[in-house]
Amino acid sequence: MVDSDLGMARHLSLVAASTALLTVSGCPEGTPLPTGPVDRIALHLVADGFVAPVGMAAPYDGTGRLFILDQIGLVYILDETGERLDEPFLDLRSRMVDIGIDFGDGDFFDERGLLGLAFHPDFAVNGRFFVFYTAPKDEDDPEEFDSENHVSEFRVSADNANRADEDSERLLLEIDKPQFNHNGGQIAFGPDGFLYISVGDGGAANDEGTGHTEGIGNGQDKSTFHGKILRIDVDSGDPYGIPDNNPFRNQEGARPEIYALGMRNPWRFSFASDGRLFVADVGQDLYEEVDMVTRGGNYGWRIREATWCFDTADPSTPPASCPAVDADGDPLIDPILEYPHFGEVQPRGIAVTGGYVYAGEPIPGLQGEYVFGDWSTGFDRPDGSIYAAAEQDDGSWIMRELAVEGGEDGRINKFVLSFGVDTEGELYVLTSANFGPTGTTGEVWHVGEASSSHADTNNTDAMDRY
Repeated sequence: MVDSDLGMARHLSLVAASTALLTVSGCPEGTPLPTGPVDRIALHLVADGFVAPVGMAAPYDGTGRLFILDQIGLVYILDETGERLDEPFLDLRSRMVDIGIDFGDGDFFDERGLLGLAFHPDFAVNGRFFVFYTAPKDEDDPEEFDSENHVSEFRVSADNANRADEDSERLLLEIDKPQFNHNGGQIAFGPDGFLYISVGDGGAANDEGTGHTEGIGNGQDKSTFHGKILRIDVDSGDPYGIPDNNPFRNQEGARPEIYALGMRNPWRFSFASDGRLFVADVGQDLYEEVDMVTRGGNYGWRIREATWCFDTADPSTPPASCPAVDADGDPLIDPILEYPHFGEVQPRGIAVTGGYVYAGEPIPGLQGEYVFGDWSTGFDRPDGSIYAAAEQDDGSWIMRELAVEGGEDGRINKFVLSFGVDTEGELYVLTSANFGPTGTTGEVWHVGEASSSHADTNNTDAMDRY
């Protein structure tokens, strides 16, 4: 999801804010990334009429259903024919904060809401599933804090497989939020059967200020959930257990739930079929990154933004040097991919959107490549991008943009909110034409094969209904 540090303070129009971003001085252009040939994909509309579809999940229960998360607090079902059921599977609106912050001129934006859904690996038998959503703060929270993020367990209704039992909620995690942004919010079961949870650094900018650990920020502080990937065992303990090999479970002062640290706003992660964990971490002023996350790894924030040193006093100008290790002497791990916000270098964007290693049938040329996106190239227009990254023989990764058949100038011309896969490995992209959670322009698209692998944008027959 788009990072909103600049948006928080913005009192000008979106166009003025975007112009200001593009004229920041002292921004390094970086080393041009090899783009390779630009392949082309076709997008086929599966469902529309959502407000802000920020996630998709598919239970391995043999029904062929897809569950679409709408940020406003609703989960909808697409049945095996692709039709959306009229009645939502789950309605959390009464338990959530009111989302949609008015930045003036009718421009609404928010990063809070219903952000994550994961079905238990044995859902077909036990009916258990888990959600990540933003709730109002309670009386125990500091007055200046914004809200709370909840990770809760629910069960499906005993007499209707298409409805959740909304009285079955069991709260697992309650994470106090100092600011409205940088929630993370992805939840998914790993191949080890444990539940993984992405949590942003708490919000605002620079990982500093109210609710942020002075001197080091939340991303580097092991005593807080913020800026981390967590891992818990939902099949033991009360309300959950800690896996035996969680890296910091026996370290004094550290949260035993932490699996990896040094994250800013990990907006979507996924596991490849070989078990590798890909995490897209939204950057601040200059760079976006994708990390391949391992147990106990530290991915640098706020010491670094991607591979660039970071200075809270001057975030748009990377210092010449910074530590290569964390406070415990462990090395900071470089991302496998990074790309800039500015300049003529391509690809570029402003908020990475995590995807999946492609395992679908229609596009053999993408098999094994990591397909992901970026929310937009600017705040003032829906101009998202879809990328593919291929691993090289030396272990490095090279990314390129995928042109969209039928899209004007080969672009999708929408805000790219999220990606999803079904139980067959088919890939979907979730989009909106609106800046924030308002209206009904949210859409779900199936990613299919284009009529040609070349980036010829003259053909307008794609981007059709699935």
